[in-house]
Amino acid sequence: MVMKKKEKILILSGSFGQGHQQVATAIKEAAELRLPNFESIVVDFMAWAHPNVYPISHYVYMKSIQKLPQLYGYLYKKTHDRNAFSLGLNNIMSAGMGKMLKLLQQIRPTVVVSTFPFAAGILSKLKEYGLTNVPLVTVITDHSTHSYWIHPFTDHYIVGSNGVRQELIQLGITGEQITCTGIPIRTKFLQPMKKEAWVRKHGLNPDLPTILIMGGGDGLIGEELLNADTLDTLPFKAQFIILCGRNEKLRKQLEEGLHSSKHHILLFGYIEHVQELMAISDLIVTKPGGVTTSEAIAMELPMILYKPLPGQEQENALFLTKAGVAVKAKSGSEIIASISTVLKNPAVVLSMRDNARNINRKEAAFDAVDIITEYMMNQRPFYEAELSPMTKWRTNRLLKREGAFYSHI
Repeated sequence: MVMKKKEKILILSGSFGQGHQQVATAIKEAAELRLPNFESIVVDFMAWAHPNVYPISHYVYMKSIQKLPQLYGYLYKKTHDRNAFSLGLNNIMSAGMGKMLKLLQQIRPTVVVSTFPFAAGILSKLKEYGLTNVPLVTVITDHSTHSYWIHPFTDHYIVGSNGVRQELIQLGITGEQITCTGIPIRTKFLQPMKKEAWVRKHGLNPDLPTILIMGGGDGLIGEELLNADTLDTLPFKAQFIILCGRNEKLRKQLEEGLHSSKHHILLFGYIEHVQELMAISDLIVTKPGGVTTSEAIAMELPMILYKPLPGQEQENALFLTKAGVAVKAKSGSEIIASISTVLKNPAVVLSMRDNARNINRKEAAFDAVDIITEYMMNQRPFYEAELSPMTKWRTNRLLKREGAFYSHI
């Protein structure tokens, strides 16, 4: 008996920040549970298409947000709306139509889901040139819009909040093309929470308040807060769980610098069981990334948002503070004051947890899969074998031109 090949869902991501990858993984997990007869494939498109340039561009991106946040914010604001400058920069960042076409021909997906704006832009161009008609669903991973997310041949947008939906409608996208599901988070946040067992597992004292500090996958919260002199100004003893992500240098510095603190300090590098640490914490100090804050909302965990970057982090912070689930702090002393204020006032904690419960969309990944399924059922994409001779000729020219370009990088 010949087994029928599974149809495929191609999920395009990019590792400029962890949010795009985390959302891609969340959708893959939900699709595998909801659609067992389909195969879900996640591709970091920038790393796949530009293997030589990618490490350099990623390094420059990380250094820019660490050392030159105002420049990053300027470029974000300058390209927020569609204009000559944003279109020019987008054309540079969206190089790779030939690589995208090769990827489509290799995987032959029934639908493409993009959690990374430049990947969506490249595929939209291929559709505009008539090189494919594969359905494109874009998942916006922050509580904000930007011109780089919006492309004319996108079939559907999945967004995290009604505010983003209204902004897209104002930009001319029809309401039928937009679904507000919340930002997709991984399925482990839907599993039963074993708080008492996890407290014992990590050797914590159940009678002390526990504060979780996260700086994203690259450990972007640093010395201003994470030193014994600052932490010890908190007027009561507490437990601090500090996630350093992939910043191994920071983790080693903290091992040496915090050993004298009056608090119980627990240090981690990059981990996969963050839901455990959120479940046993009373408060989280974090950068306002769309995914991390959505996970905290799912856990009904009050937030202190540290130094939002100009751009999407500021817009995320505005959404979260308006929703009453977070407060902002721009210095180490402000964070300590906020921790003290929140944890000394049970009514504040209760209010923030209630507000989180009201906007909680922890099943967003499954709702997103339902939308994706509609596009898989309504259209069948064509591939290179079905193209006209003229289109095949144009495609070959495109591949050769871009192949020559990449060979010189």
